[in-house]
Amino acid sequence: MTARTTFSAIFAASLLSASVVIAQQAPANKPSDPAPAKSSGTTDSSKTDSKAAKPASFSYAPQIGIQRLRPVDQRGINVFETPKTDAVPYTGFKLEWGAAFTQQFQDLDHSNTAAPRMVGGTDMNQPVSIGAGFNNANANLYMNAQLAPGIRVALTSYMSARHHNEMWVKDGYLLIDESPIKVKALETLMQYVTVKAGHFEINYGDAHFRRTDNGNAMYNPLVGNYIMDAFTTQIGGEVLFRKGAFLAMGGVTGGEVRGVVRTPEKRSPAFLGKIGFDKQFTPMVRVRLTGSMFSQSKSANNTLYTGDRAGSRYYSVLDSVTSSETSQAWSGALQPGFSSKVHANVINPFVKVGGLELFGNIETAKGGAATETVDREWKHNAYEATYRFLKDQLYVAARYNTAKGRLPKIANDVSLDRSQFGGGWFITPNVMLKTEYVTQKYNDFPVNDIRNGGKFKGFVVEGVVAF
Repeated sequence: MTARTTFSAIFAASLLSASVVIAQQAPANKPSDPAPAKSSGTTDSSKTDSKAAKPASFSYAPQIGIQRLRPVDQRGINVFETPKTDAVPYTGFKLEWGAAFTQQFQDLDHSNTAAPRMVGGTDMNQPVSIGAGFNNANANLYMNAQLAPGIRVALTSYMSARHHNEMWVKDGYLLIDESPIKVKALETLMQYVTVKAGHFEINYGDAHFRRTDNGNAMYNPLVGNYIMDAFTTQIGGEVLFRKGAFLAMGGVTGGEVRGVVRTPEKRSPAFLGKIGFDKQFTPMVRVRLTGSMFSQSKSANNTLYTGDRAGSRYYSVLDSVTSSETSQAWSGALQPGFSSKVHANVINPFVKVGGLELFGNIETAKGGAATETVDREWKHNAYEATYRFLKDQLYVAARYNTAKGRLPKIANDVSLDRSQFGGGWFITPNVMLKTEYVTQKYNDFPVNDIRNGGKFKGFVVEGVVAF
């Protein structure tokens, strides 16, 4: 059986299974409203007619018990910053656990035109042979604790990731939405302010709210993330101010994924900020527009574009025959090499009209390594459209993503362009199946670079469970 035949058989079986379950299930919750996420517990069985298999109000989604929490399932779609208003009342200390899992089937082809580069009898510019098959599963573990009204602790661990075989902590932080001190002035201020402190996913741009985070792919309408993925966890603090439709955020971090006190002469604080507007004009129309910046003058290892320790969804594309899935975990992505200094800004428009969602990422970044005396620049843009229908259970999506700029040791600008087309099925609010067809091209890379004339294309199917 050929790879294409294998893919077709698995895809058809997956689609058939999803269709059967969708046909049998009760109406799903509508998850994409921009209002704060609501608790949607199951109906009290003691008040249910024993002759009815499932009442109309039955929900597959688990009840939310922690205040101001973005759900990890379908209800978290199009929720950006965590809700400021309470979805549930405070009833004392609570501890909740959650998890998210993904599994992919990949059928990608790749090729290049690079000249041979022989090392010890091996051509380092020969792409590794790949075929159709399953990737290792990814898994996240979530812990949230309600400590006081409007005050909670969040902890995320990666149980299984492409780049790490062992379980390790992604982030952990304290979020304060209400004043712990009963002082009128502080209580009034905290009606508009949210404070985050610890080791957390920084709020640079809006794309990080829509990306795949290792085991949780619920928020991403497609399979792959961006070519230049501005995602990182850093240690520091952020203060977010919201009043009506307007928001503003300022933060200070160490600029690196690890906390380090040695070689202070190589480091400076990293500053980030965001201003924006987010308004639901009518029940059918929502508009959001934000602008963000990140700036660090020196660092031993800045991680704004290298902070995704989970790895890419496109396994082994344009990787050398000597590579491994772990050592080269970011296949298909572009890391600009801004390890010492970086100054970046991004504009993110979002428009939702009925079931149609339009999202954009218009980004410019400058920086370099410690040994570089002149900043290099990258332009990174992404344009995305998603249409949801059948009570948001089904959707189709498309994205066009480009990146152009200068890499270290390459005299000319290079560029990459990627097109993604796909769709998804929410079998329940916690179970999802999606697929995409992706094409990517590498332009103007030197002939001695493995990416010279490089391209890859094909299908990826992904199953997601999150609760």
